[in-house]
Amino acid sequence: MIMHKDEFIVLLEKIAPPMLAEDFDEGRIGLIVDGTDRIEKVGCALDATPYVCGRAAEERFDALVVHHPAFWNAMHGATGRNVEILRPLLQNNINLYAMHTNFDHAHGGINDVLAQEVGLTNCVRIDKTPNSIGVVGTMSKSFPEISRILGCGLRVWGDVSDVTKLAVAGGSAFDPELIEEAISLGAEAYMASELKYNIARESPIPCIEATHYALEAPGMRALAKVQGWEFIEDIPVTSIIQ
Repeated sequence: MIMHKDEFIVLLEKIAPPMLAEDFDEGRIGLIVDGTDRIEKVGCALDATPYVCGRAAEERFDALVVHHPAFWNAMHGATGRNVEILRPLLQNNINLYAMHTNFDHAHGGINDVLAQEVGLTNCVRIDKTPNSIGVVGTMSKSFPEISRILGCGLRVWGDVSDVTKLAVAGGSAFDPELIEEAISLGAEAYMASELKYNIARESPIPCIEATHYALEAPGMRALAKVQGWEFIEDIPVTSIIQ
């Protein structure tokens, strides 16, 4: 399907309304790099890495839709890794669009897809405040099965042998207030990424840490499938040395 860039942006804003974004995303989401007005071929990825942007150029995409903002800090010059991201996009007139916390909060977004991916049923969204994210549901898969589904190991703090109701939140979402809200919704354990030692020690329920990529990539893969876009996989190389 061919559409004008303005129509394409309207579509993306329906999927992930900018008004849902958290304050720190101001200026980091939406159209990041301006490209062609004619949108036909679209790529999708979790991150706008140099590899992903290079693939977008090779595939001659008209637009690249990502979850994470490509640039976290204000730029006063295009050098190093930033230029490796920008060069293939600018040289090939490719639009770059980011939907970050607005897609975390959107219905059918990152967290809803994650809950479905790991087999949660009877789901309730963690949404008490505008900054609340995540889903609590009844487990239909074991933790080893969830590990295999996500394609990453799980680091567990606490005893999860009797857990039947799990809270999941994509990304760096180990926050004491979110954990308490999840508990109020019946969660017996909490899964997210980037767990800090003090939060693990203080949490009233077990904390389960997966990788950031594993928790959020499913949402972007699902979006690409629904929209007929091509998902560009770029899994970070990680390992555990014992």
